[in-house]
Amino acid sequence: MPSLFPTIGVPATPSARLNRKVKFGRSWIFDFDEGEFRLTAARRIEEADETQAYYEWCQKALLTMRYRYVIYSPDYGSELHKLFRMALSRAAIESEIARMVTETLMVDPRTGQVGGFSFMWLDDGVAFDCYVLTAKGSQLELSGRMDMAM
Repeated sequence: MPSLFPTIGVPATPSARLNRKVKFGRSWIFDFDEGEFRLTAARRIEEADETQAYYEWCQKALLTMRYRYVIYSPDYGSELHKLFRMALSRAAIESEIARMVTETLMVDPRTGQVGGFSFMWLDDGVAFDCYVLTAKGSQLELSGRMDMAM
């Protein structure tokens, strides 16, 4: 009997997503704390390897507000900034952070899996850590922070 919920161009299981051939490309290393590209001793912009470039894409996607900039597609960016405007419990906020981060990162075909979330509540917000498994099988640790004043 045919399925009522067919998959269209999306691998059915996370393991199928991990075994795809995906082009990672290249980029330059950006220092998010300084707001500048990192320079070599020769004053040239330092080039990132494919894993570092993907990690920086993850950070940039989480920091960019979805639907705010017309240059990006509606699929790019996150909606984490909206969370503290809602009256939710801590458990609900943690669940929403996990969902939103996963949704933000799974848009990119280089993302295989997102999981392993841990949270630390601070006086002025919440910090989170998670792992991201790339389509090539590399595991990255990603950290983020949300301030209540966002």
